[in-house]
Amino acid sequence: MADLIYITFGYDTSDKFTAVDQFGNSYALNKPIWGDGTATLWINTCKGAHAAGSGMCYDVPTDNLFKVSAAECKAAFNQVHREKEDASELPVEQMELMKFIDTSYDLKPEILKMDQLRWKYLIRSAMRGKNIMMTGPAGCGKTMAAKSIVNALERPDFYFNLGATQDPRATLIGNTHFNKEEGTYFSEALFVQAIQTENAVILLDELSRAHPEAHNILMTVLDEGQRYLRLDEKDGAPTIKVAPGVTFIATANIGNEYTATRVLDRALLDRFTIIEMETLNADDERDLLAYLYPQLDSELRSAIAEVVAATRIEMATTSPRISTHVSTRASVEMAGLMYDGFNLEEAAEVLIYPQYDAAGGLDSERTFVKQLVQKYAGSQAIDEDLFDVDGVESTFQKTNFTTVS
Repeated sequence: MADLIYITFGYDTSDKFTAVDQFGNSYALNKPIWGDGTATLWINTCKGAHAAGSGMCYDVPTDNLFKVSAAECKAAFNQVHREKEDASELPVEQMELMKFIDTSYDLKPEILKMDQLRWKYLIRSAMRGKNIMMTGPAGCGKTMAAKSIVNALERPDFYFNLGATQDPRATLIGNTHFNKEEGTYFSEALFVQAIQTENAVILLDELSRAHPEAHNILMTVLDEGQRYLRLDEKDGAPTIKVAPGVTFIATANIGNEYTATRVLDRALLDRFTIIEMETLNADDERDLLAYLYPQLDSELRSAIAEVVAATRIEMATTSPRISTHVSTRASVEMAGLMYDGFNLEEAAEVLIYPQYDAAGGLDSERTFVKQLVQKYAGSQAIDEDLFDVDGVESTFQKTNFTTVS
C-alpha cells in the first residue's frame, strides 16, 4: 500500500458525485476511508475541493487528510500510469528478437524458394534452440534451408549425414582404440564436441535413413527435459550435457515412395518442430532456373518448369498416372545440360525417363512423361503416332494448367 493516496472528484454519467484514487479505487462519501477510526471523506468538503479545482491526499501513516492541488493529483495519477506501462512492456531482448525475426526474410538466399511464413518460423525455432525437422520430397531444398539458417545466424555449425553411416555409435559417441604405448583409450566422436558448443547449429541430414541405433542414441539428446548424451551403458558412465542454445536441424523423407527410409518412431518425431518444405509451382521453378542460369534462353527455362510442374499437378490428382514427380534438383540439372547444349528431349532422356517405369507400353508412366516432354519441346522428334498429345492437352485444360505459347 502506498503511503500517500491522491483522490480526485467528479460526476459520473448518472450525475453521481464520485471519489477515485490514483490506483482506480473508488471511495464512499461521508464514511471513513479505511473503516472506523480513519479520516472521513465528507461530501461537502470534497465538493468544495472539486469546485476549487483541487483534490485530497490521504497520508496513510499519520491518518491525515488534506487538500492538494490538481497538478499534484495529476502527477500522482501519471506516475502510476507510467509504472503500469513499464510493467507491461516486453524486455529489450525480446523486442530485439521479435524485430530480427520480422525482418529476417531479407537474410534468405534468393536461390532458396521458401515462403516468408516458413522462413520466419524456421528462424524463430533456431533462435529458440528448438529441434527442427525439415520434411518434404527429395530435391525440394531441405538441406539448403538448413544450411541457410547457419549463414543467416552466423553460428558455429556441424554436419552429420546419418544416412551414410553404418556405425551410429562411432559417429555419435566414439570408438575405443588400442596401441602398445597408450593401451586402450577412448576417442570421442565429433558429435560429442558439437553438442558441447554453445549456440551451435547441428545438421542431422537424412535422419529417416539412419540406423535405428542412431535414433535410440539421440532420444535423450533431443529430449528437452534431459539433453544429455551417455557415452556408455554401464553404471556410472559419464554423460555429456548439451550446451545452451544448441539447435538440431534434421532432414527426412517421409512417404511410401522412399523405400530405403525407415519409419520414424513417434516419440522421436515428438521431439521435433516439423517444417514441411513445399514443391515449387511453375513460376517459382522458372524464377529459380533464371537465377541459376540467366543466360539460358527463357523459353527453354519455361519448358523445363512447365514439364516439372505438370508432373506435380498429375501427382496431386486422385488417380495419378505416374508414381512420382520430377524434383527441383532434377530440373536444375536439366537446365545445366541445356546450358551445355543439350535439347529438352535429350535432357529428359538421361535425367527424367529413367525415373519412370516403361512397363505397359503406351499406357506406361514413361510414355505419359514423354508426352509431356513432346508437348513442351515443340518438335516432332518423337513419333506422334506413339503418343496421344491431344489427351495430355485435355488433361491440363481440365486442371487449369497454363501452357507455354
